[in-house]
Amino acid sequence: MNAPSILIVDDEPNNFAVIAALLSDCDYQIHYASSGQQALSSLDIYNPDLILLDVMMPGINGIQVCQQIKAMPKWQAIPIVMVTALSSKSDLANCLGAGADDFISKPVNPEELRARIKSMLRIKKQFDKIQSLSQIQENTIDTLKISLGALRGNLASNLSHELNTPLYGIIAPIELIKDFLKDMKIAPALEMLDIVEQSASRIEMLTKRLLVYFELEAFVSKQHPVKPMRTKFSSTAIETTLRSQAQSSNRSNDLVFSLEDAEIALSEQYLSTLLYELVDNALKFSSSGTSITVSSQIEGDMLKLSVLDLGRGMTEEQIAKIDAFIQFERETYEQQGTGLGLTISRKIAELTGGQFWITSVYRHETKVHLTLPLARS
Repeated sequence: MNAPSILIVDDEPNNFAVIAALLSDCDYQIHYASSGQQALSSLDIYNPDLILLDVMMPGINGIQVCQQIKAMPKWQAIPIVMVTALSSKSDLANCLGAGADDFISKPVNPEELRARIKSMLRIKKQFDKIQSLSQIQENTIDTLKISLGALRGNLASNLSHELNTPLYGIIAPIELIKDFLKDMKIAPALEMLDIVEQSASRIEMLTKRLLVYFELEAFVSKQHPVKPMRTKFSSTAIETTLRSQAQSSNRSNDLVFSLEDAEIALSEQYLSTLLYELVDNALKFSSSGTSITVSSQIEGDMLKLSVLDLGRGMTEEQIAKIDAFIQFERETYEQQGTGLGLTISRKIAELTGGQFWITSVYRHETKVHLTLPLARS
């Protein structure tokens, strides 16, 4: 197995010499870049497993280099440790905000440097294992040849990403928590635990969505409609629930409601799922401060429900291609998600005898419409 490759980026050759000397008794391949631009150009040459990046450099500074590396899909998983003489909380927050995984203060403490490098490389090794499992998953999916070719490709990429990202958000902080607790640094350990909790919640939510999706797929494959049930469509309860959902994004005030009470032939679970997915989709693809309008009205023996957001919008081609594990323009917007939300909503509506359709003006607004049957008296 090749020794881990470490790229040291510093405009002062003496600083590189000091760090290289401190690591001379370690089994690492040490490489040097004297500027941010040289570091970016040499990534494919050195293929680093870890980057030690000086913050204060002429030209492209360390924070800008970190942002550019983390924006590259090929390199965004590479741990970056910022080497900085800065000590204020705002400066350190800027490093972390740029995507840095850790930082170490100048003058560099030899034992701390070795410990942090060892910890980051251990995390990188674990992440590589996850990626390897993801590749096995992708190959297995291709071998099984399930469903359409487009579904296979998007399932392999998006679902793997949605699983790997929160898993990395659990594995990486745990290693840091161990280090913090050894030094009795309780406050940063608690911050890392918050990240672990958020990542675990993402996995839990993804699991729930997948279970609902596969349950609905089972109804489709067996050509069975969803069993009709009676649930109260309460404007007061729905408004309270959806405002609480939007509060996590600090957007509860963006929601606008125009709801008519009704009793519908749909289970409470599916109604909650449908409303959550539609509003989550609107929150995800529109900006804070723009309104999201949730409306309903009784039309004959159906309840017509719609959710309008003034966000990214969709083209006719994109609307026609909506399906599970497909997200559009992800490389531009980098939002989380699997594309399950609208697919689940459509299946719920259609399996209960209703309809689902979308109208949109690209880069201006999207309105999701659906109808649900009223409960029979």
